[in-house]
Amino acid sequence: MLAGFQLALGLGGAANAQSLEDALARAYMANPTLNAQRAQVRATDEQVPQALSGYRPTVTVTADVGRARTTQTTQTEAENLGGLAIPATKTKTTDNSTPRGAGITADQTLFDGFRTYNTVRSAESNVLGAREQLTNSEQNVLFDTAQAYMDVLRDYAILDVRRNNVDVLKEELRAATQRFEVGEVTRTDTSQAQAAVEGSYTAVSQAEAQLNTSRATYRQVVGEEIGRPRAARSIDKLLPKSLNEAINLSQAQHPAILAAFHGVDAANLQIRVFEADLYPQVGLEAAFQRRYDSSSQITRTTDASVVGRLTFPIYQGGLVSSRVRQAKETAGQRRLEADISRDQVRQAAVSAWGQLQSATSQIQSAQAQIKANQTALNGVREEAKVGQRTTLDVLNAQQAVLNARITLIQAQRDRVVAAYALMSAVGWLTASRLGLAAARYDPNAHYEQVRDKWYGLRTPDGR
Repeated sequence: MLAGFQLALGLGGAANAQSLEDALARAYMANPTLNAQRAQVRATDEQVPQALSGYRPTVTVTADVGRARTTQTTQTEAENLGGLAIPATKTKTTDNSTPRGAGITADQTLFDGFRTYNTVRSAESNVLGAREQLTNSEQNVLFDTAQAYMDVLRDYAILDVRRNNVDVLKEELRAATQRFEVGEVTRTDTSQAQAAVEGSYTAVSQAEAQLNTSRATYRQVVGEEIGRPRAARSIDKLLPKSLNEAINLSQAQHPAILAAFHGVDAANLQIRVFEADLYPQVGLEAAFQRRYDSSSQITRTTDASVVGRLTFPIYQGGLVSSRVRQAKETAGQRRLEADISRDQVRQAAVSAWGQLQSATSQIQSAQAQIKANQTALNGVREEAKVGQRTTLDVLNAQQAVLNARITLIQAQRDRVVAAYALMSAVGWLTASRLGLAAARYDPNAHYEQVRDKWYGLRTPDGR
């Protein structure tokens, strides 16, 4: 299937050639889009410990200290007792104190209408959905890498074919010039050959520009420059054997569909989270406080209490009811989005299968076309030597061979890309499935590290 690429590129055993598998492994490890999605999954993991905090107590410590100054003035009126005059007096007293205290309060929710329970389940569904989205992003990145690699491989092959065409046309020009000098052809023939040579130079320049564009795209996807690529190995053994199998697999396991259904689960649980505000709430509060110098007569006071609290909502102004209705509409939206994802994935599977079959047929046709055009070219050249064909006939035959070779190169590229598109459509285009030589990213490792953490500001990687 890929022999045309190997012959066109001359890459059979190039020591410095890069393979498609190497490119896929590098993209899996270093692609910024994929790494950003991994960070998003790690951020989503934190929703679970946040939800679990609803089961845990909250503890608050308070402390205060101050300086107080109290001044009291006492005044008596003058009196006359048995002829003894007692003058009026005025007494002023000052009391300085340092009131201070400390206390601790602990609150524990005993029943919250199953809010925490459903919030935890919703968070876990979000985590599972984020993992499926990560798998889908992995598929997209690997497919983009395969496509970019094959574009570079195609453009190298086309550039080599066009450069070879320049050499062939220059030989035709030399032969036409020699025949013109002996009077076998006219100036028109040499001019036609010269025009064909100049046109081939233009085609080479265009092929070089296209190659540079494809190399830039590859660097954007993979993150590094690409050397001379090798012909890609076939992955036909990994593909489904029929269209029906491809459709069934895609509907059962494609990460985009699985992520959508996890979104449906999370939306349904969110309805119950809002409904919790309609149920009674039961909590327990324990407090301990000690104060010093609260007054001049009391130097120390100690308060301790344990209070059970029951709250039963009666009417919240319609806010909770509106939130529940809104959550139900959102859940309906998520179900519709899941149906859309299933239709999109099915369309992608059918399209990739059709492109694969079409490219396979094009390769067979192009190979037969090259063989026939080459035979015709050889015949036209022999007929031209005896004057039965013109130089233009030879040039046209040569162009037909060139076009057929380019068609074959494009068809071979399209078939490889279609194979990877089919792998992606059924949910199989992953590093594990392809057996890439790259360390696997395990999203569950971070989740297990943070799920039951009660405190700590640092992330598991030390940030």
